[in-house]
Amino acid sequence: MKLVLGALALLFVVSSCGSTYSDEEISSFDKKIAKYLKKKNIECEKSPSGLYFKIIEKGEGRPIQYSDKVSFTYKGEFLNGEVFDEQKDPVEFDVKVLIGAWKEAVLKMNDGGKIFLVSPPQLGYGTNDLEDIPKSSILVFEMEITGVK
Repeated sequence: MKLVLGALALLFVVSSCGSTYSDEEISSFDKKIAKYLKKKNIECEKSPSGLYFKIIEKGEGRPIQYSDKVSFTYKGEFLNGEVFDEQKDPVEFDVKVLIGAWKEAVLKMNDGGKIFLVSPPQLGYGTNDLEDIPKSSILVFEMEITGVK
C-alpha cells in the first residue's frame, strides 16, 4: 500500500517530466519485451508509442475519455515475474494524471474492460528510481476498469 500511495502520488509529476531515451535504448527495451512475450507465448498489439497491449475485454458503455476519472484494480510485475504491486480494491484517478502506459491503455477501454500491457520505461516511470521500482524498468500490468465518471 505504501508503494501505491507514493507511486500514484508521483504519477502526475513523473508523466509530466518525461524521460529521454536514445533510439538504441528504446530498441533494446523493445527487444526485451518481444523476447518476454515470445517466451510467455502472449500475442499483443504494439502501439506507435511502444506500448504492448492485449485487450482481454473491451467493456461496455462509451469509451473512456481523457477528462474522465477511472477506478481500476491492477497487478504490476517485472519481466522476471516478481510482483511489485497489486491492488485488489479499486483505486481512483483522473486519466490525465496516470503514467503514459496506463493512460494509453485506459483510453482504449470502456467501463468493465480488462487489459494486459507491457510498458517500456519511457511510458512508465522512466529514469525515476522509486522505492520498489528501479529506474528504466519494463513493467507488466493486468488492469480491470471498475468504474468511470
